[in-house]
Amino acid sequence: MFGASDLRKGLKIVLDNEPHIIVDFEFSKPGKGQALYRCKLKNMITGSQFSNTYRSNDKFEKADLEERKMQYLYNQDDEYHFMDTENYEQLFLSGEQMGDNVNYMVDNMEVHVLFFGPRPIDISLPIFVNLTVTQADPWARGDTSGTDTKPITVETGYQLHVPPFVEEGDKIQIDTRTGDYVTRVKE
Repeated sequence: MFGASDLRKGLKIVLDNEPHIIVDFEFSKPGKGQALYRCKLKNMITGSQFSNTYRSNDKFEKADLEERKMQYLYNQDDEYHFMDTENYEQLFLSGEQMGDNVNYMVDNMEVHVLFFGPRPIDISLPIFVNLTVTQADPWARGDTSGTDTKPITVETGYQLHVPPFVEEGDKIQIDTRTGDYVTRVKE
């Protein structure tokens, strides 16, 4: 159990049987009365944010979170299947739970899945992934439209803009945090 004096930015607690993370924190001690702890919290399942004020005698339960290394196997319709690398148990996440991560997922990729009790709530990909370019239009030499990039599609179906020298069949590195091109990968 945490007391209000233990609250700080980044702390994960349980409110209304759901995990929340403290996004912003402010302490104030008025001239009279108890100390106040103003917190901006984010629900780790729904992503909704709200602010609340707590008094020094309020208590909070620690969020029971566990991160497990898993391997991405395949997707079928809107289900993404994963296997625990230690006990070989399988689970699946919906496309909604996956979010933009589907743009970077390739078979047999190692990921970290965050669990709240028995329930998977989030997935963490490696910061950089290497994907093969499946479609790239030739760049028109002398194009003076002001941009030195061209649109391409990678093996997952994700589309992005890259420098003109990237061609179909090249392997490129993409930053999964931003979705941007990083570099061409030499094999």
